Amino acid sequence: MSSDALLNILTDLIKQAKKAGADAADAIVVDGASIGVTWRMGSLEHLERSEGGDIGLRVLIGKKQAIVASSDRSKTALKELVERAVAMAKSVPADPFIGLADPSQIATWLPTLDICDTTELTAKQLIAKATEAEEAALAVKGVTNSEGASAHWGMSQVAIANSAGFHRSYQSSGSSFSCSVIAGDGKTGMETDYDYTSAVYVSDLRPAADIGRIAGERAVRKLGARKMKSGRYPVIFEPRVGRSFVSHVLGAINGAAIARGTSFLKDSMMTEVFGPWVDIVEDPHRQRGTRSKPCDAEGLPNRRRHLIDGGVLKTWLLDLRSARKLGLEPTGHAARGPGSPPGPAATNVYMAAGNITAKGLMADIGQGLYVTDLVGQGVNGITGDYSRGAVGFWIENGELTHPVHEVTIAGNLKSMFRRLTPASDLEFRYGIDTPTIRIDGMSLAGT
Repeated sequence: MSSDALLNILTDLIKQAKKAGADAADAIVVDGASIGVTWRMGSLEHLERSEGGDIGLRVLIGKKQAIVASSDRSKTALKELVERAVAMAKSVPADPFIGLADPSQIATWLPTLDICDTTELTAKQLIAKATEAEEAALAVKGVTNSEGASAHWGMSQVAIANSAGFHRSYQSSGSSFSCSVIAGDGKTGMETDYDYTSAVYVSDLRPAADIGRIAGERAVRKLGARKMKSGRYPVIFEPRVGRSFVSHVLGAINGAAIARGTSFLKDSMMTEVFGPWVDIVEDPHRQRGTRSKPCDAEGLPNRRRHLIDGGVLKTWLLDLRSARKLGLEPTGHAARGPGSPPGPAATNVYMAAGNITAKGLMADIGQGLYVTDLVGQGVNGITGDYSRGAVGFWIENGELTHPVHEVTIAGNLKSMFRRLTPASDLEFRYGIDTPTIRIDGMSLAGT
């Protein structure tokens, strides 16, 4: 359906809501088409194609709101959607912080971001890519089984409108290949690992055969893992796992958590939470960015900004509600789905590259741990206490030696952030990205 047709549906829905008694309303529709396949041990295990989408309506009566979503866009269904939403809004408790944006706050134009590839991958093409990935993985000596290779293509269209005067839409696309395999056997030990690639443009994906080969090689090199002696050591986190620290920052500066007082960084605005050599940047307008978007879900403009600048925390992530609760201006970070209210979220966030190579970052380590996988969710967002299982390789005299497993890494994120040093090997792959990271003085529990 064209963007004009979608916006016309939303505009009419908002008019119906106001006629039915709403003081204000907004609506969102997310349309899409996707194909996904899973190929395992030479056979097609799963094939799914979906088309369609959902439409969501939020109505506000005074300081009360209700949200209703539906996949049915018939006139009868939309009329019932309006009636349900208005009836619900009349019966829920009031929230003094809800409300649409003021007309002066909404975006008046949307940047062009090149986030939609018109290339559509067919099921046959996706099966070929998944097959290629798995065959490359199984060809790696030591790989004994496969957990499957997957390939996915999708395209979506988002339209947002509200009674404050915002009416905009945009399209995006994404494709991915992945592979996960097992090395070893029941007698000598078994290890698993994976690799994947995702991109807006099909042409930007890494080759499927490389994904499979790397997955196989990663699994094999973990064979023969040993336990390590407990102690305090420097720890290197490869980029695939190091990016979890950026996720912890984003959770800690989320405006909803700050407003509730449930963040270990709640008192840290404009203070140095990292060393002065660390910058964390959000860039929602990055061309071909996997999570790029031209505005937020409440119709407010978004922009590139330093979340951490020279180690200093510069901003919270604020939607309208959390901004009002904190007495601050919104930052254009609202995200939502058709059936949910807006909430703060960031997009295309990365820790800037440092000045030392990944090899140089490890060169002076006499004994330490190089982490390739983290296990469990032992992170307390209120206190910052950190405890997670880890898998990786032991470092001796600046070089990787044998694989290590059954390790627990413990600390507190506040002190960990202060001791964190990024390498120079940043690549944009996941939407949240970091270079290789080093944190000194970590408590490791092994034998």
